[in-house]
Amino acid sequence: METPFPPFEPNGPNDEARGPRLREIPVRLIVPNLITVLAICAGLTGVRLAFENRIELAVAMVLLAAFLDGIDGRVARLMKATSKFGAQMDSLADIVNFGVAPALVLYVFILDQARSFGWIAALVFAIAAGLRLARFNVMAERDVKAAWQSEYFVGVPAPAGAMLVLLPVYVGLLGVAPDRTFGILSALYTIFVAFLLVSRLPVWSGKSEGSRVRRDLVLPIMLAVVLYVATLMSFTWETMVLTAVLYLCTLPFGARSWQKKYGNWPGHHVHADNSLSPEGDFLPGEKRDEG
Repeated sequence: METPFPPFEPNGPNDEARGPRLREIPVRLIVPNLITVLAICAGLTGVRLAFENRIELAVAMVLLAAFLDGIDGRVARLMKATSKFGAQMDSLADIVNFGVAPALVLYVFILDQARSFGWIAALVFAIAAGLRLARFNVMAERDVKAAWQSEYFVGVPAPAGAMLVLLPVYVGLLGVAPDRTFGILSALYTIFVAFLLVSRLPVWSGKSEGSRVRRDLVLPIMLAVVLYVATLMSFTWETMVLTAVLYLCTLPFGARSWQKKYGNWPGHHVHADNSLSPEGDFLPGEKRDEG
């Protein structure tokens, strides 16, 4: 009696018909993706906490998601574990953590006081974050990149946008009553931040400073970081308000620095030789540096 299936031969003629063979994946390739998944979990948990009216924890989870989403790419590069799969996961996490989660937390806390106008503002911000990330991904794939790309972003980056758009929540947690007037003002501010995301405003990235620090600045920088973290733990919402306001105040200085160096507003495509051409859009950097 004939057997229904021919015997398996590891390198025989039937090997290719069985599909690709499974192979073991190093643990170092999994770690960055686990961080990305944890970031998505934190962002979505923040939304749930907001609907449960646990706003302080909700904001903390959204900020934690932004932090995790910001380090996964750096961890991948340090561990030499970058991959196309990781890049796709990171993109999905970005739109959740920097677009959807902040918009919903903000809507539950204050934008609902503005009724339909508040919901429109939340939608505009979430869509603007998606457009910002999509433009970044497309332009990052270009082979030719200019020298200034290590110095500036074009438009406010998505992680900073998520931090900025929650400013009304920080203010509300300090005791400002979430009434209709505050809701309308918060909706207008949300739309303003959304336009900062998709604008061509040159924003200093800080990447040009390199990975080395002058010896005489090491201790002051360490002390400043400790002071900021201690202040953040003791006066959380006051520190977040100050951080958001100071970041907004630095934007005009970044634009002025651009004009001094390059003499043109970044409204056209810039070639590798820093020359301008009237065609196309542009956006500096690599994908994982955005998150």
